[in-house]
Amino acid sequence: MIACAKMGMHFTACTAKEYFPNQALVEQCEQYASESGGSITLTEDTMTGTKDADVIYTDVWVSMGEPDEVWKERTLALSPYQVNAKVMQNAGEQALFMHCLPAFHDLKTKIGKEVYEKFGLKELEVTDEVFESKQSVVFDEAENRMHTIKAVMVATLGEA
Repeated sequence: MIACAKMGMHFTACTAKEYFPNQALVEQCEQYASESGGSITLTEDTMTGTKDADVIYTDVWVSMGEPDEVWKERTLALSPYQVNAKVMQNAGEQALFMHCLPAFHDLKTKIGKEVYEKFGLKELEVTDEVFESKQSVVFDEAENRMHTIKAVMVATLGEA
């Protein structure tokens, strides 16, 4: 949100109100956006939040190791915000899908199977259809992240 605001981008957070960013941070980002020509929008409405978006980005709803109560609470609260075909169609053909991984989009992983056994959900934050679609750039993103991390490590080691 900070980077988008500073670069003049239009940033929308689309989630349940209890997961909105801290208000002081939002105000700081709104100031940055007013200087750069960008904007900050917070909405609970999935269709409003994703309409004509260039990028749809999501992350896991629950970190591995969290207790079952947290999984249940978050999956109930965030299920309306799952990135699925309807969301991507609302954004448009130009929209890219991004996810920093790991993603819970099928039953091919141990955690995916456990989530299904405990909560009956085959997909969480993104459907497999979107994850595997031509709009998905998750593996390009992962590769770029790897190279960025390596560059930070080289720069840090070079200062030692």
